[in-house]
Amino acid sequence: MNSLKLKDLDLKDLSKIGHNIGQELKGGEVFELVSDLGGGKTTLTKAIVKGTKSDDQVSSPSFTICNEYSSKNFKIYHFDFYRLLDPGIISLELKEILEDSQNSIVIIEWPESVLEVLPKNHIKIVISISGDGLRDIVIYYPDDLAYLLRGVSK
Repeated sequence: MNSLKLKDLDLKDLSKIGHNIGQELKGGEVFELVSDLGGGKTTLTKAIVKGTKSDDQVSSPSFTICNEYSSKNFKIYHFDFYRLLDPGIISLELKEILEDSQNSIVIIEWPESVLEVLPKNHIKIVISISGDGLRDIVIYYPDDLAYLLRGVSK
């Protein structure tokens, strides 16, 4: 697993990174987003979705568990498992989406309760608040998903 570390990012930097990733998506990609509350997971997701040229409004699915967005080329599933200690039937739905994900993108916030369902080849983005409203991120990625990070820098 490879990693890319970026330090002292503001929310504009985070959005730029997400937008660049969104422009590179081909379908079938899965993202695991990890951070504390207010870390920037939904900000990053908004930018990824916008990078796909979707006009959909992105919001946190904290209460709905899953929001769906559409772009020209694929459907984007945005999960938030923050409130679920045991995802139960939702993990089965996620597993089904992942098995047939070639024409979709899956983004998961608070993935701890569904890690066993995630495919081995996925992107993990860890966002840490470093002070003064800045963030450090580490992006873990397998070789076959390195294309997503073309053009990603601060």
